[in-house]
Order: sequence, then C-alpha cells, then structure tokens
Amino acid sequence: MKIKKGWYALFTAPLMIVFMIVVVIPFIIGIGYSFFSWDGLLKHKAEFIGLKNYIDVFQDTRFLESTVRTTIFTIIAVVTVNVIGVIFALVVTTGLRVRNVDRTLLILGYIWKAVFQEYFLSIDWGNWTSDPTKGIIAMIIVTTWQLAGYVMIVYITGIMAIPNDVMEAAMVDGANYFQTLFRVKFPLLMPSFTICLFLTLSNCFKIYDVNISLTGAGPGNKLEMFSLNIYNEIFSLSNFGYGQAKAIIFFFIIALITLAQVTITKKREVSM
Repeated sequence: MKIKKGWYALFTAPLMIVFMIVVVIPFIIGIGYSFFSWDGLLKHKAEFIGLKNYIDVFQDTRFLESTVRTTIFTIIAVVTVNVIGVIFALVVTTGLRVRNVDRTLLILGYIWKAVFQEYFLSIDWGNWTSDPTKGIIAMIIVTTWQLAGYVMIVYITGIMAIPNDVMEAAMVDGANYFQTLFRVKFPLLMPSFTICLFLTLSNCFKIYDVNISLTGAGPGNKLEMFSLNIYNEIFSLSNFGYGQAKAIIFFFIIALITLAQVTITKKREVSM
C-alpha cells in the first residue's frame, strides 16, 4: 500500500506543482493586489487602500449593467444549449448501434467544430452587433451553435449508458415514448445534466471571445459582458487593483452559482 501511495505521489506531484504555479499562486497574488490602487506599472508604487476597490465595485454602474447583461445572456444560453444538445442527442441515438458509438461521437465532434468555424464566424452580422438586444441574441445564437455539439456528445454518452433492460421494462409496462423519456431516460441522465449544466454555466458566465470578436462591447459598451469589463478595466483603463477586485468578485459569483447547481443536480441523480 505504501509503495502504491509513493507511485501515486510521484506521478501527481508534477501536475500539482504546475497547478500551484499557474493557478493557485497567481490567484492568491491577485487577491493581494485587489487591496491596492495601482496601474500595473513597476515604476509606479502601489497604494494600499483596503476594501475601497470592493466598495467601489458595487457602485460601478457599468460593472453592474454588465452583470445583469451577463446573467440574462447566461440563463437563455444555458437553456438553448442544453435543450438543443438533448434533442440532437435523442435524434442521433435513435436506432444507433453500440459498436458504432465511438466512431459516431468522433465524427460529430469534428462536424460541429467545422460548421461553427466555417459558418457562424464568417457571417456579417451587420446592425445586429450595434443594437444591445439584437447583439445579445447574436451572441446567444453563436454560443448555442458553438457549445451544443459538445454537450450533445455528453448526452449521447449518457443515453448509451442506460441499460437496455430498463428501457425494455418500461415498454413492457406500457409506457409511451414521452413517459419513458421523462420518467426513465431523464432521471438516469442526471449525471450528464450535472456535467453539461456546469460546463455551460461556467462558459457562458466567462464568455469573452464571442463578446469581443462579434460585438466589440457594442456602442457605449452596451454589449460589454463580465469578462470583457474586467479586461478593459485592467488593460484599457490601467486600473490594475480595481480590475483585480472585480475579478475576485467575478470568481466567487461563478463559484457559488456552479456549486449550487452541482449540489442541486447531484441530489437528483439516481443509480442504475
């Protein structure tokens, strides 16, 4: 047993060291910077101001507006991504042979990735990205198209893991398609729902690439989301300490929401 633990420590140590250097230590340093007023330049001395940055965040109209905007976007995008992902997964797995699953999943992943890159990124959205409401709709469409294929693969895997005898028992009991779907498949798919909701929630809250490439924050920053607001605060306005305070608050908001989601969906999982 001691030898096994030794090998385990040997192989996990490099990963843990990298994780500490890349994630944990910068995060701790970032918390420290959030208590200072600093423009990020070494030639200028950082001034300790305590909790002032955190107090100012909750009086920052631009940040609060981006928070509301990001929340609305996330709620709608999470629903559309997962609904479309589930529907496509159900369609694809209808009559699908088990021995073709691996090959099918691989092909589907490449198809969705290629379609997203070649089609949606080449669209000229025109006035859509200059109108706040239409801009959010455009981001929802692109994000849904981007993520639906990936969550579909998770749902397909979950569907294929449901034992055939469970489905056959439901059919013998006289359950129709929708009764089987909502009372058998969906309860057994809760582990997949847990994973997909976690991924889509965290990704949508952290949306940055689609925001900056598709809308550029829009006119008057009316399409600026969480991440882009923090980026602009640090790199465009040179408010390093204030931007770090926003980032820390942003981290805890995402952590609390995703933790609550995982806790709720985990409780609804059933064993097969």
